[in-house]
Amino acid sequence: MKILILGGDGYLGWPTAMYLANRGHDVSVVDSFHRRLWDDEIGSGSLTEIKSLRERVRTWSEVGAKPIQMFVGDICDWDVLEDVFLRTEPEAIVHYGEHRAAPFSMLSRRHAVLTQVNNVVGTLNVIYAMKEFAPASHLVKLGTMGEYGTPNIDIEEGYIEINHNGRSDIMQFPKKPGSFYHLSKVHDSHNIEFVCRVWGLRATDLNQGVVYGVHTEETEMHPDLATRLDYDDVWGTVLNRYCVQAAINHPLTVYGKGGQTRGFLDIRDTMACVELAIENPADAGEFRVFNQFTEQFTVLELAEKVADAARNLGWDPMIENVANPRTELEEHYYNAKHTKLLDLGLEPHLLSETLIDGLLETVRANASRVDRDLLYPSHNWTEGQLTNKG
Repeated sequence: MKILILGGDGYLGWPTAMYLANRGHDVSVVDSFHRRLWDDEIGSGSLTEIKSLRERVRTWSEVGAKPIQMFVGDICDWDVLEDVFLRTEPEAIVHYGEHRAAPFSMLSRRHAVLTQVNNVVGTLNVIYAMKEFAPASHLVKLGTMGEYGTPNIDIEEGYIEINHNGRSDIMQFPKKPGSFYHLSKVHDSHNIEFVCRVWGLRATDLNQGVVYGVHTEETEMHPDLATRLDYDDVWGTVLNRYCVQAAINHPLTVYGKGGQTRGFLDIRDTMACVELAIENPADAGEFRVFNQFTEQFTVLELAEKVADAARNLGWDPMIENVANPRTELEEHYYNAKHTKLLDLGLEPHLLSETLIDGLLETVRANASRVDRDLLYPSHNWTEGQLTNKG
């Protein structure tokens, strides 16, 4: 298939491009490199050394099964997106072309506006480009489990049957996002559902949990093909932060009580989920939602798992509870359904099988690159940025 990947320089975009190209697809990527600029603004960076997209594409052309075509531009620029669609004629569009950090969106008014404009306008351009230039194509859009929040009922996969005053209907599951970033994803979901219903487009919304890991079959083919590993308090994930802290003998910083529960999955499962969605597309006019995660843990449980694995390596980790910079429930009910991808054939990698080899050994090998100033919160969601990094 002809597959266009938006955000093809990113943590997931680049491994996905290689994964699909290695399976014989005609893959094109587009990226604006804003993510790298935002790193400079925050004063953070990937723990793993990552090459430029141009270097990655060149290396891949030497070792991969099929070359990857590269475009540089911002999908918020209609002229750029129009040109890319006309030149690639995509049959499937994998949309990673949004920034992904809730903390970044909560730093200030400017960061909130940047988040909403970048994410919502970019997606609006994409669905208009599909309507104009590729109406039979299939959009595979990266959403987030954070759209749902933490309701005191079971979270269904996208839709719920409502009974009210003797009448019933199937409706999108209620959303209660916890940041301006998550709100942007909710706006995306509503916009995409609308154009599927009104224009007859087809889309799959992958409401993804927290992804961990940096190693895939393709990244292992050459050192220059590595993807990023973020561990700071803005872009980093909780599991990455714990692993880095354990590797440098720093306390594992649990926000608040540690009862916050989320869904998690291995990066290799993300690749597989995207492939399953592409190979089993939505019907014309269908807006399909998959909850994309394989396991769920509290953040305290994660800290304990990392600490146990680190002790098996002879390390001596400690766990420290710190003030929670986020506005969120620290103890809550959480039971999210996630069967649709399993029904399509997903075979999950479990954290217990990959934690030591996949993460702890990687961060220990890169421990000299750790910036300790990035390991404690430098902002909160009420006051915004508290210190000026960079």
